[in-house]
Amino acid sequence: MDYIPHTPEDERAMLEILGLSSLEQLFRDIPDPYALKRLLDLPPPLTEWETATAMKALAEENRIPAMTLMGAGAYDHYIPAVVQHILSRSEFYTAYTPYQAEISQGILQAIYEYQSMISGLTGMAVANASMYDGASSMAEAAVLAARSLGRGKIAVARTVHPEYRRVIGTYGWANGLEIMEIPYMENGWVDGDALEARLDGDTAAVLVQSPNFFGVVEDIAPLADRVHRQGALLITGFSDATSLGLLAPPGDRGADIVAGEGQAFGNPLNFGGPYLGILAAKAPFLRKIPGRIAGATVDRDGRRGFVLTLQTREQHIRRERATSNICSNESLCALAAAVYLAAAGPNLRELAVLNVRKASYFRARLLEKDGLENIFSGPVYNEFALRCSDPRAINEALESEGIVGGFLLERDYPELAGGLLLCATETLTKKDMDRAVSVIHRAAR
Repeated sequence: MDYIPHTPEDERAMLEILGLSSLEQLFRDIPDPYALKRLLDLPPPLTEWETATAMKALAEENRIPAMTLMGAGAYDHYIPAVVQHILSRSEFYTAYTPYQAEISQGILQAIYEYQSMISGLTGMAVANASMYDGASSMAEAAVLAARSLGRGKIAVARTVHPEYRRVIGTYGWANGLEIMEIPYMENGWVDGDALEARLDGDTAAVLVQSPNFFGVVEDIAPLADRVHRQGALLITGFSDATSLGLLAPPGDRGADIVAGEGQAFGNPLNFGGPYLGILAAKAPFLRKIPGRIAGATVDRDGRRGFVLTLQTREQHIRRERATSNICSNESLCALAAAVYLAAAGPNLRELAVLNVRKASYFRARLLEKDGLENIFSGPVYNEFALRCSDPRAINEALESEGIVGGFLLERDYPELAGGLLLCATETLTKKDMDRAVSVIHRAAR
């Protein structure tokens, strides 16, 4: 089957309108070394049965680990069966995005419920219908702050997830913002004195994360005081949303905007996506928040209904008035989060406490071995950073036992050579952790 629908006559007509003499001219912006000048080297076509067999063989090459000790932004939490059951209903699974809001009452209500839950957990007045992931949420929050205050500088803590920081840098470059990096202290917290020294009247926002990338829980209230004295906004992020079940809502600690990753709420690891970006803010930012917001209303007969209250996307309003060019929201992932939170209810706190206790036990057992030492002294949630002589050897030993090892901190933090970031969620039993400890102790020198 030919997947190129254009006839030679179509091509000639297009080139004539464009004032070009050849297709090569049309693609002249592609550097010559990267221009494909031959047909693709594709295998012969397969029947449907042969294709299914080939795809099954490829899928069987995926190795399902016995357990994972890696977090670093993606977390192995148990997902109740009810989440997948609700997600699989056709009225949700097929109505991915409510472009025709007037006939998508179920989706709109699900978004509304999700927004309400996120607002409650974060202590914010408003939450949007979701973003792509934690990285885009924090980057959109930075742009939101800069546009709201008309300022051109963004300060980002070095303890923020490295991938989030890279996305923030890209967004900042595209929006003409200056990005400043704030160092951390020995306990793993943001260096408040260094932060205050870099703040000035052109700083729009300070972005911090708690629990931060090292798993350390920070007290953001003192940071909020320093930031607000300069008239700037405090944006608080997170990678593991289950921590919101235990920690005080960021809004109660002085945050103006909250942004982070919601994968931990009922979404599987799934080889890295799709994930769920959470974005919530105080009331003054209601009309400036990117994406879309679903709201409750009544029809002319007084019956409750749901509508898309706000759509500040360039697809719906004049481009110059759009708050963002983000094209959609993660409706299905947000629905998973809403079902997960509804199923967890007040037990979310117990689950969060369990994560803290598991990490505490796991770290204490590991530190029994000489040659393994704690890097940061601050309190942690379910992740912690250890220093050892050869973290790669430890990961290789774990892999040989079917265990996904930790995150090598040196990759993004050269100053933390020998650092290994490990994670323990509620999915690890005591037997699991004791087994992992045994492997790590044998591999550590």
